[in-house]
Amino acid sequence: MGEYCPSPQGDSALAAPPLTLPSSSPATAVRPSYGSCDRSYVKQVFDNLHGSISVDPLALQFVDTEEFQRLRDLKQLGLTYLVYPGAVHTRFEHSLGVYSLAGKAINNLKTYQGVELGIDPVDMQTVKLAGLLHDIGHGPFSHLFEHEFLPRVDPGSSWSHEKMSVLLLDSIVDKHAIDIENDYLKMVKDMITASSDPASTTSAKEKHFLYDIVANGRNGIDVDKFDYIGRDCRACGLGCNFQYWRLMEGMRVMGDEICYPAKDYLSIHKLFSTRADLHRTVYTHAKVKAVELMLVDALVEANDYLGISLHAHDPEDFWKLDDTIIKTIETAPNNELKKAKEIIQRIRRRELYKLFELQFCNQYSVPKDKLEHFKNITAQDIVCSQKSSEVLLKEEDVAVCNVKIDLTRGKYNPLESIKFFMDFGCDEKFPIIDDRVSHLLPAYNEDRIVRVYAKNPELVDVVSEAFENLQMRMYGEKTQVHETPKKKKIRSN
Repeated sequence: MGEYCPSPQGDSALAAPPLTLPSSSPATAVRPSYGSCDRSYVKQVFDNLHGSISVDPLALQFVDTEEFQRLRDLKQLGLTYLVYPGAVHTRFEHSLGVYSLAGKAINNLKTYQGVELGIDPVDMQTVKLAGLLHDIGHGPFSHLFEHEFLPRVDPGSSWSHEKMSVLLLDSIVDKHAIDIENDYLKMVKDMITASSDPASTTSAKEKHFLYDIVANGRNGIDVDKFDYIGRDCRACGLGCNFQYWRLMEGMRVMGDEICYPAKDYLSIHKLFSTRADLHRTVYTHAKVKAVELMLVDALVEANDYLGISLHAHDPEDFWKLDDTIIKTIETAPNNELKKAKEIIQRIRRRELYKLFELQFCNQYSVPKDKLEHFKNITAQDIVCSQKSSEVLLKEEDVAVCNVKIDLTRGKYNPLESIKFFMDFGCDEKFPIIDDRVSHLLPAYNEDRIVRVYAKNPELVDVVSEAFENLQMRMYGEKTQVHETPKKKKIRSN
């Protein structure tokens, strides 16, 4: 695999020796030797979050494929830009950012523990490639495709963007004849699926810590979060006081596990609490979810004609799906897509300070003592709670959104699965209990929020009343703290 050649240029050290080196002209180009530090084979890309990113030759081979370039047409936050106008960044820059941070993380470990851990150029290259390619399997509008659309058209499906990333990676290597050994390719794929399928890393007899850098299935601290939290906060104009570089500088492998200085406990808590705040205020914003529900209805209507869900199982077809599918629906010459086109037109005619077509009625937070046995509320539950007979609700009149917000481990504190050390002269690792640090930290780590929407503005009052009846039946009281203002109810009638 070649010799490791350190570079004096700081971040250019991220351009670790490639597994193979591309040739721009197969017939005439001279391939440099393994371990070459010739910067003529390295591409510099400037990122507005991380600054200059050095992309090594092997990574460039993947970046220059149409499958990876497709990420330019996938917005990182889907339809969030309709509420936060600045949230128009894409999976493309996020992937480059994770590639950069993965390189910095493994480079830090090599600098301080390289001999002890046996980190070699292969390890450095595979970790960086995993960071670069971890999101190539995302569908249109990112998580909306995976968590909202596919469950509607293919209930019970085990599809995930991590699994599709692995399939696409195999397809890219075969289609573009990228020269990478199968063993190293498998390492990259296992690193991509490490968080969603921890069993995939059990085959790693040693250097298990490598699989915790990009997608950490053990405790949730990974460079993927480092990038998207900072990038999303900046795009949405939100403050972010979490400093990822502090954790990257302090990380240390002990017993094949990445551990952190005990003094960084609160910094790690900020990582998870900032992520939870983003879920509450951005990712699951009431109006964002309203528009997402509308778009899902449009995609479901168009599915039979366009075969959208069928493409999700074939990587050769899947990579052609991106956010431009909206235009595909709008320009389709088939009358069967009339309803889907109407929904998209309503989304396009939005006015952010007036009502969305899907009218938000109200929401409630599930009481803490009811979380253990909580089951998602459905439109049928709302309809069955109606007492008034003046207007009879139907399930198609109501949309329900069940939101789960946690610190990555449901009701459990993710910091309980993290190991710490006292200082760099200490060889003992240990967990830390919250109350030994601060009594101001949350006693519970999960929220469940139920939102109800009326698809017809004229039914807002009726749906709201049924929703309140449901709360009284389930909890003996109204637990909602937010509902549609009366002036909006009046305006909608």
